[in-house]
Amino acid sequence: MTEKALRLGTRRSKLAMAQSGQVAEAVRRVTGRPVELVEITTYGDTSREHLAQIGGTGVFVTALRDALLGGEVDFAVHSLKDLPTAQPDELVLAAVPVREDPRDVIVARDALKFTDLPRGARIGTGAPRRMAQLNAYARAHGLDIETVPIRGNVDTRIRYVRDGELDAVVLAAAGLNRIGRIDEVTDFLSVDTVLPAPGQGALAIECAADRADLVAALGELDDPFTRAAVTAERSLLAALEAGCSAPVGALADLLADGQFVKEMRLRGVVGTTDGTRMVQLSTTGPVPQTHDQALALGRDLATEMLAQGAAGLMGERAQ
Repeated sequence: MTEKALRLGTRRSKLAMAQSGQVAEAVRRVTGRPVELVEITTYGDTSREHLAQIGGTGVFVTALRDALLGGEVDFAVHSLKDLPTAQPDELVLAAVPVREDPRDVIVARDALKFTDLPRGARIGTGAPRRMAQLNAYARAHGLDIETVPIRGNVDTRIRYVRDGELDAVVLAAAGLNRIGRIDEVTDFLSVDTVLPAPGQGALAIECAADRADLVAALGELDDPFTRAAVTAERSLLAALEAGCSAPVGALADLLADGQFVKEMRLRGVVGTTDGTRMVQLSTTGPVPQTHDQALALGRDLATEMLAQGAAGLMGERAQ
């Protein structure tokens, strides 16, 4: 007798379906059970407002979590950067798989790189975080750009460039990798130029906390280094009391000595969207061995950033 299929809740977008399909295949391998994708429409998918206006925290997540809690699906896949930092007691992040490339990228006309864009170039992005850092970099290096708020899926955003409405758009490398369009990138932005959103490039596999067998099975897909990194990044975000559409960037990466991982470095940035004021700090310490240690790494850096005036730079954040 064929085992009953596990139901995977996913958003309907091309990117969400692609990454959920990849997770489904991995779950089939570890459980031996078929997996059925259940498409769910979220508020963030239907609203045409910019994320900063609709309060980005949870707009792509709530409907999926409601389906989990209502028993409509067995587990759900989220882009981790979309998850609110507060975790409901009834749900658990059963796995955070190996992270994709966390960098932001440019897709520009005429295959231009960011620093080669013409004076007055219009660059589209929906993220205040990206606006803040791009504008700060431009001011520091004498570039003349205009950041333009946009929404839409990957096709829509790239079409702005193809149709000549914008000179370039900023997207996440991970998303383009997952849908097989990374060859359209004209420039990879160094994390020294633009820090990604906390959790960018990582996926979260979530299920009901009382499904012990499923939690254990999904846990086979967990990558401990990725989990430690994104836990530190999200802890920083939470300690800053910032929503996931706030102008906050963070990245935790592993520092190796030869073949051995020695330390974890966490970098954080907060800035005004015009790039005129920024607080950017980093800290380095032992690789966290526990959840609490990863939380402390992010919390401690946030405390330093708040002491430097970070709170005053987030007036435009969405809560």
